[in-house]
Amino acid sequence: MSELKDALKAWGAQHVRMIKDRENQVHEVRIGKDRAALRLHRPGYMSQAAIRSEIDWMGALSQAGMDVPAPIPTPEGKTVFSLSSGRLATVVSWVDGQPIGEGGVPFDMPVSEQIALYQKLGRELARLHNITDTLTLPDGFTRHRWDLDGLLGETPFWGRFWESPELTEGERHLINRARAVARDRAQAYLENGADFGLIHADALRENVFIKDGELTLIDFDDAGFGFRLYELAVMMTQNEDEPAADQIRDAAIAGYRELRAFSTESEDLLPMFIMLRRFASMGWAVPRYDAGGVEVRGYTERAIGAARAFLK
Repeated sequence: MSELKDALKAWGAQHVRMIKDRENQVHEVRIGKDRAALRLHRPGYMSQAAIRSEIDWMGALSQAGMDVPAPIPTPEGKTVFSLSSGRLATVVSWVDGQPIGEGGVPFDMPVSEQIALYQKLGRELARLHNITDTLTLPDGFTRHRWDLDGLLGETPFWGRFWESPELTEGERHLINRARAVARDRAQAYLENGADFGLIHADALRENVFIKDGELTLIDFDDAGFGFRLYELAVMMTQNEDEPAADQIRDAAIAGYRELRAFSTESEDLLPMFIMLRRFASMGWAVPRYDAGGVEVRGYTERAIGAARAFLK
């Protein structure tokens, strides 16, 4: 609690409640009369420069008119504050509304509403990319990369997924075959002019808020430089088991195309990039859950299934 007290003191904030304690510890606070979100960042995950870059990007997007959480500096003007423990803290503006859904929980809204929702989300992601491409990033801006190496290299950003202890030798061979084929195809896609730049990289249901029909992206913690197609692939990973999955996908792509080009090649490669997210998530799960637990096995089984479908 001393870390929380230090952070509250730095911003002159009052604590309201803890919202979640996962990658980051997130608290609702009040600064004066305004609600805000205080984040205590996971130690060792992001450098101070990377967190400052995330905050800078969110601030620039907000100033450009996009509805995203905006950084709130301390009275001394610091947007990233180093606590006495060494942990880093940030505060961003509060976002009203509710998540559009929850991973693993089927939609209970009519299909027509699902289609309208994802067409709007596709359009919002295109808008994010359009605005981002107009920005001049500050000196020292640094974020990780969801590129060929970050997804498929020898040291992927979320870990060497093919070394998951849940894989049998046969499954490991399958994953590595899919990895090799995918790298060749992604390389060709890149050489053919793939859209690449800053992406949110985590547009899951829990990170898309809706209020009065308007959408807001939150949680830019995984934002980095990557394939814009990966942005849509991440979004689709929670929808593959929905009865209306194909309609949701088509609606999101249609919405994206309203504001930004999305090639036929990109559309054809979407299943492969969904697989790449499955691979990344398999690597992500290993250090975060108990070995042999259902969580790690679940991520592993989804990655195996994606690889088998890809190699057919």
